Amino acid sequence: MRGLRKGVFGVALAATVVMGAGARAGAVEPVFGPEADLAHHGHVSLWGGRVGVWLVSENHGPSDLAEATVRLAFSEPMAGGQVLPEACLWSSDRVVSCRTGELPAVGGVGELVLDLRTAGLPDELTVDITTVWRDGATDRNPGNDRHLVLVLATGDPYVF
Repeated sequence: MRGLRKGVFGVALAATVVMGAGARAGAVEPVFGPEADLAHHGHVSLWGGRVGVWLVSENHGPSDLAEATVRLAFSEPMAGGQVLPEACLWSSDRVVSCRTGELPAVGGVGELVLDLRTAGLPDELTVDITTVWRDGATDRNPGNDRHLVLVLATGDPYVF
């Protein structure tokens, strides 16, 4: 029994050393399922109680995506009764969620344009733009699909 414990301990120790060495050497963790690198870019403007959002979603691959969902969360409430594009819905008075549509690997592009009214006349607001669903795909570079944009009520485009 004692020899068996030493053998098991030795195998566990060897596995730890090999795994530790691999991690230090920059080894990449295995990915299960498809992998897609989503990126969102565009600009947001605020003027006279109106918010304009121009958003482009891209898939840098390597796998195709049937669809993804991007959420735009505003720091100020939007006016009620506004109609959104067919691919979008209101999650609350401050949050809009939109489907990107199909995004083929390496170059698939989805475009979104929103023209919204705020509930008041804010001098500024923030927009948190993030992917909330990517059809089960892994994204090893999630930094390019999340942006927090401060927008002043100047009418200028604030690029992300």
